[in-house]
Amino acid sequence: MNPPHTVPTSDRWRSIALLLLIAVLFGANHVAARLTFDHGTGVTFAVAVRSAMTALVLMLLLTLSRPAGRLTAPTFRRALLVGLLVSFQSFCLYSAVARIPVALALLVFNTFPMVLGLLSWATGAERPHPRAMIAMPVALVGLAIALDVFGWAPAAARASQGQIGIGVAFAIGASLSMGMVLLLTTKWLSAVDGRMRTLILMSVVALVTFCAGMIGGGFAPPADGTGWLGLALLTAFYGIAITVLFTVLPKMGAVNNAAILNFEPVAALILGWLILGQSIAASQLFGGVIVIAAIIVLTTGKR
Repeated sequence: MNPPHTVPTSDRWRSIALLLLIAVLFGANHVAARLTFDHGTGVTFAVAVRSAMTALVLMLLLTLSRPAGRLTAPTFRRALLVGLLVSFQSFCLYSAVARIPVALALLVFNTFPMVLGLLSWATGAERPHPRAMIAMPVALVGLAIALDVFGWAPAAARASQGQIGIGVAFAIGASLSMGMVLLLTTKWLSAVDGRMRTLILMSVVALVTFCAGMIGGGFAPPADGTGWLGLALLTAFYGIAITVLFTVLPKMGAVNNAAILNFEPVAALILGWLILGQSIAASQLFGGVIVIAAIIVLTTGKR
């Protein structure tokens, strides 16, 4: 019998492989999102379709499995509030992806573990480990390099990024809201079945984005077949990744492996280069490596 809190080597490698696959699927989702955005799809339309289809699949899974337990009214209201935050996070992240290279948007977004640590500390839930006090500023330096704050990237690379200012602002908004989502989910919804929790959140996101799109405009479907293909791919990739993540990860018994999900920006960088022809300067790639390394150090330490 294995000692308590010990994961067999074979199980650990299976966990690593599965999480790498999830990270690749999330990265592919954002590359597909950029593809459909480039072919006329509105951000709110894409988020609404993606969330609605994911919710429908989860509803089918729950109908077939019939999970035990029922949601109390207070828990349901809290889930609705978290769903509103997820709506904001989804809109911000896809808005960033629509404006700047996918990998760069995800690099900024993947600072959310640091946001979560600071929010947890501020609310008295948990004080960051001393290594966090080193990892966080290092990650910020790496982020500054990735965003070319120092002007090291070639002029051509900077010009290709387009609306980098507003794109980075959206990505930061996504990071802040994601940190809040994880904090409130841990505090309020940890006892809820992962599929049920995801179903509620995705349903709220679909409803909010649909209403926002119809009221505020920008609820545009794809303009051609390539746009519809991108929309179908982003829906499939996201639906599979988020469902597997919330359903399987809690059963792995290797919580620290979650840091492997920070491979997502790297996967998006490779896929963006292969499919979209996007590129990032070597100095910015170096900054991205610093960010990912700092986050891994931050999230894999002993708690």
